[in-house]
Amino acid sequence: MGVLNITPDSFSDGGLFFNKNRAVEHALKMRDEGADIIDIGGESTRPGAENISVDEEIRRVIPVIEELAKRTEIPISIDTCKSSVAKAAVSSGASMVNDISGLRFDSKMPGVIAQHDIPVVIMHIKGTPKNMQKNPVYNALIPEIMDYLREGIEIARHAGIDDNKIIIDPGIGFGKTVEHNLEIIKRLNNLTGFEKPILLGPSRKSFIGKTLGGLPVSERLEGTAAATAIGIFNGANIIRVHDVKAMVRVAKIADAIKIGF
Repeated sequence: MGVLNITPDSFSDGGLFFNKNRAVEHALKMRDEGADIIDIGGESTRPGAENISVDEEIRRVIPVIEELAKRTEIPISIDTCKSSVAKAAVSSGASMVNDISGLRFDSKMPGVIAQHDIPVVIMHIKGTPKNMQKNPVYNALIPEIMDYLREGIEIARHAGIDDNKIIIDPGIGFGKTVEHNLEIIKRLNNLTGFEKPILLGPSRKSFIGKTLGGLPVSERLEGTAAATAIGIFNGANIIRVHDVKAMVRVAKIADAIKIGF
């Protein structure tokens, strides 16, 4: 899954693809590098991020989705917590919803997804992007994440979302310390019991920079590669990344070791 942030303030690539043509060309580049899905987001979910209006989020993402849908058959995912944005995105060519709130922030979201019969990523988050990194504390990290995901799956089922179209994500960096993120990747196979595809998003995250002595975003490629490889080995099925070309190669080697050449 290639990341395409159409935002001025995302932690890694904010402002780089705020222009529609530049965004579309970058999406096509990621496709050519081996991305299977393009995940388009119009609202930053970095720690401390402020919410934007539905209208502004739609204004940012819909022109890119419309143009990209005309130029490629690659599945487009809309990264949003807002049902109105999801509905507009699907009508414009998106075929999947990536909801960082795990269907919690907008009660209408499950119904929109069920109505369109599309896949959904249910992610774990503790708090909101604005406050999630203010001293996140867990009594039992993995069990609490699993409980949250289990409840999200039940919300989806109750709304009529196809059970075979539910993807789960433990939410690397969303209300977690460095130690939490490392433990999630180490114990990712705990989530395989859900019998759902597991999405993992370690790409360029701050836990990598901090673990490697304070490296900036631009120098986190090798750390992302290590987290990606171990994540795949421990059960991840989808890796959400910025550096598609490099991570496709990492995934191929990890798969070859895990399941054979």
